[in-house]
Amino acid sequence: MKNILLPTDFSENSWNAISYALQFFENDKCNFYLLHIQTIQTLATHEEPVILNQDYIDTIYIQPTKQKLRAQLKKLSELSPNKKNHNFFTIIEYTFFTEGIRKTIEEKQIDLIVMGTKGASGLEKIILGTNTADVLTKVKCDTLVIPENAKFVTPHEIAFPTDFSLSSNLHILQPITDILEQFNSELKIVHISKSKINLNKDQQENKELLEDYFNHYNHSIHYLTNKKVENAIQCFVESRSIDMVCMVAKNLNYFQQILFHSKVENISYHTDIPFLVLHEKN
Repeated sequence: MKNILLPTDFSENSWNAISYALQFFENDKCNFYLLHIQTIQTLATHEEPVILNQDYIDTIYIQPTKQKLRAQLKKLSELSPNKKNHNFFTIIEYTFFTEGIRKTIEEKQIDLIVMGTKGASGLEKIILGTNTADVLTKVKCDTLVIPENAKFVTPHEIAFPTDFSLSSNLHILQPITDILEQFNSELKIVHISKSKINLNKDQQENKELLEDYFNHYNHSIHYLTNKKVENAIQCFVESRSIDMVCMVAKNLNYFQQILFHSKVENISYHTDIPFLVLHEKN
């Protein structure tokens, strides 16, 4: 039984991620935890002086939130493609966003977070919203991020960008093999360098380790040269019809260049392609 965390702020964006999760795990036995976090920051910016007693919180925040969660819960139950094996629960936390996520992960033994992110618009030309970025960098839990325009399709081709700088614990890659098995997907291991240089000894050894690890799955290794990693990924995603991008959070070089550069420019896959971020557990 998988335990899946679904953070929601009741926006279309978060509902899109929830809908994706239902289809992605259609054939799995899952406990889905629908979580809404009423953040302390929200109360702190209230126009009027606020006395943070429990009656005030219950009346102004908790009760309306419970009603919204019940409505989403009903909608979820109706949409679930696997009512027999899908269980749904609602949670409300009153705390800072990342603290609420961490608390729920520990208490419910969460295996995966599935959350939405909205693309950049106007002057806020950033790839990820603050909450999504905080979860990816501050919470040690695998996270599947669903961009606003992403709709569920069977992930036939998965891109795995890497600079062949690996942890000794390859078990971190288990979620990728789970997807490869479930959907009979093809894995495209992508190495991007700014100039054409040979792999060093450690990189060569890690490349061979990866090939051994994915030996029983349909996979291939691709070498790209581009001064900008994000542009290379964009070209690769478009040319290969990639359905999902997987990354290891500990691989900071690629991770930061792919997800946390500030200029959007023509990078469209951030709004269309889901990406799975894997964390090494402590």
